[in-house]
Amino acid sequence: MTETVAASAPVPASPDGPAARRRADGLATVGLPLAGLVVAGVAWWLTTSVSHLIHPAVLPPPGDVLAAFRAQSGLLMKATLATALETLVGFLLSTVAGVLIGLALAASSVLERMFAPLLVAVNAVPKIALGPLLVVALDWGQKPILTMVFLLCFFPIVLSTATGLTTTPADLAELSRSLGATRWQAFRKVRLPAALPQIFVGLKVAMPLAAIGAVIGEFEAGEGGLGFVIVQFSGVGDTATAWAAILLIALTSILLYFAVLRAERLALPWVRETTSAR
Repeated sequence: MTETVAASAPVPASPDGPAARRRADGLATVGLPLAGLVVAGVAWWLTTSVSHLIHPAVLPPPGDVLAAFRAQSGLLMKATLATALETLVGFLLSTVAGVLIGLALAASSVLERMFAPLLVAVNAVPKIALGPLLVVALDWGQKPILTMVFLLCFFPIVLSTATGLTTTPADLAELSRSLGATRWQAFRKVRLPAALPQIFVGLKVAMPLAAIGAVIGEFEAGEGGLGFVIVQFSGVGDTATAWAAILLIALTSILLYFAVLRAERLALPWVRETTSAR
């Protein structure tokens, strides 16, 4: 009788349940990157303020950069908003065009053989060499900057889209054919969902490249933005303000990258459940 009661008694919930794991994941998502930034900041302070391994004109101490940020906070925040907007718009344009081109290459082996070498050639051209030509062709302002962002980050999206759509698991493709699915149904229900993880790999690679493209474009054709601030203040020897702008570029890129990660988790909730963790 005692054994029966003990067997029927409710088992207490494990403290390592799903809710605890989610809290731990959330803490790691925020806490570990912050810890990495703290380590980098301490290393920067030790290098510039204690050991003096690098001349302050090349890399100012963190205190000088913070003071420069406070002195030029209005200008820097306005420039950050401009650069972030250019990065985001260029990234979205690259995403739309890259996915469409990747779809076309995946759908037709003829198109893939015709244009894949051309895409590789365009990607191999040093983009900074095109800056003056873009200014001549498109004038100063947003157009050459957005074009530079597009040229720098659309290739990874094309490649990841085409690769994802052409590597559908054979058993899923065979299952869709056995069920009598049309080509559109197989694409919508099987091939596209199977390709989305690979597509997001391309998006995550492209996002930091979009920020780089925006800054390069501002170097060449900008009338504002963080790239313009770097050129302006480094030209007069104010490297502390220039480094404040560089750090804001890095922070903007980090935030946009984590936005892509968040979009991936929302769009593909099943990926974490069907793949093994490290």
